[in-house]
Amino acid sequence: MRSKLMIVIAVLGLVVAACGGGASPETTAAPAAPGAGDPANGEKLFAGTCASCHGADATGIEGLGKNLTKSSFIGGLSDDELVAFIKRGRPSSDPANTTGVDMPPKGGNPSLSDQDLYDIAAFLRTLQ
Repeated sequence: MRSKLMIVIAVLGLVVAACGGGASPETTAAPAAPGAGDPANGEKLFAGTCASCHGADATGIEGLGKNLTKSSFIGGLSDDELVAFIKRGRPSSDPANTTGVDMPPKGGNPSLSDQDLYDIAAFLRTLQ
């Protein structure tokens, strides 16, 4: 009798393991693909963070931020590279900085997540 009980328990264990152990889809689902940005959300985030230097229409503000609607720099970067750039910013001491003004990491908004940055990048792509 005891050996039959052990066999039943072992079989049930194998069945549960084969079915994934009952893990919920939330814990096994793959994360969103990098670069899968939402331009509509990116536009809102841009308005709240980036527009103070780049203007509400992203055409730039003299002495602060560059025109992003005609930026060959943005056009030459992949989404991953653009997100990395926004994430680290560009100090005024960088030789490639042509404004003489720091671009702070994440535009000065440390609460922006990587997904937020991909959303901003997706919005910027709509302006090109």
